[in-house]
Amino acid sequence: MLKRFRGRNGHSNSEQRSIWALKNVSLEVQNGECVGIIGRNGAGKSTLLKVLSRITLPTKGYAEIRGRVGSLLEVGTGFHPELTGRENIFLNGVILGMSRNEVRSKFDQIVEFAEVEKFIDTPVKRYSSGMYLRLAFSVAAHLEPEILLVDEVLAVGDARFQKRCLQKMDQVAKQGRTVLFVSHNMAAVRQLCTKAFLLGGGGVEATGSVSEVIRSYLRQSFDSASADLRQIADRKGKGEVRIAAVRFEDEEGNSMPGLTSGSPGRLVLTVESAKPHRRVQACVGVLDAHHQRVMYLNSYFVGDDIEELPQNGELVCKIPRVHLAGEYNLELWVKTEAIMQDRISDAGTMDVIEGNFHGTGKPVHPDFQVALMDYKWEAQQATNGVIEEG
Repeated sequence: MLKRFRGRNGHSNSEQRSIWALKNVSLEVQNGECVGIIGRNGAGKSTLLKVLSRITLPTKGYAEIRGRVGSLLEVGTGFHPELTGRENIFLNGVILGMSRNEVRSKFDQIVEFAEVEKFIDTPVKRYSSGMYLRLAFSVAAHLEPEILLVDEVLAVGDARFQKRCLQKMDQVAKQGRTVLFVSHNMAAVRQLCTKAFLLGGGGVEATGSVSEVIRSYLRQSFDSASADLRQIADRKGKGEVRIAAVRFEDEEGNSMPGLTSGSPGRLVLTVESAKPHRRVQACVGVLDAHHQRVMYLNSYFVGDDIEELPQNGELVCKIPRVHLAGEYNLELWVKTEAIMQDRISDAGTMDVIEGNFHGTGKPVHPDFQVALMDYKWEAQQATNGVIEEG
């Protein structure tokens, strides 16, 4: 009877279907480095941090850690729900190997950062998820571990708390402590980290500078086939030139899933024609969710005279710096010798990936704005005197 549950090679079906969360992962992090760990969902990022924090034992291999580890892997990891906030602070301190006096010296800072003064003697099982997270992060950051492991802490909590978390982690990193930071927030990774690893399928797919690894990550999520526009029937124009596809590239010509806020990029239109054409004009219209035109990238406006378009050529719009945030709709058209050849009013969507637009690592929220600009705030003496009441 048991044979019915085994494969032809004698192994059980469950063994044949085993999936390694991590396999042949080898990496080294030096003292004082702030390292970003990125990758798609299921890449093994959280499992790696659980192995490093001794929550999960590796099936094979080992992790060698020199230093006291503090971790925030899930909301309230290491907290006992029946204990109060005060008791959990001291419990975590003991787990980290700190004396009671050491914990007491940091106690007021922890409570103030977490903003749970009124509830510090309440069992944490009665806390909201936001309170739970604030206290858990505050404990992990303030008890001064030599190595801090943080997994997607920015995925929960309001914008104000996320900002404070970033500032605190930045402070921890500048104090010379080691930080391993897992996040899908690329702007935060760019701001905090000096090095990054890209995980995929349980292994390390790229390592190096933050910019290089993030570029590999974004490229990884892109289907190499361009958005095929040949099947769109709702189009206008003479039709001697037709837009066959649109794709997005970085400044080096690598295919990307979309443009990146604050970075250079390129929009490439692949066109089909039976012969070369002269005096070409191209345009990309960028529209918001309400179908209001946000930008009109018309070659005529900037004086780019395209004298000749090769047969089955490409039209490339180079953008030195992307001033957008969020998701947009595209309209495309091509003229030759002032004659409309092909116009597609609904050519699909364009994602503008979150980037470090302002150079501060603070994310730009598409809910607040659809277009961006460079600006700076300062204070100065009023030049028109004091406003008098009328």
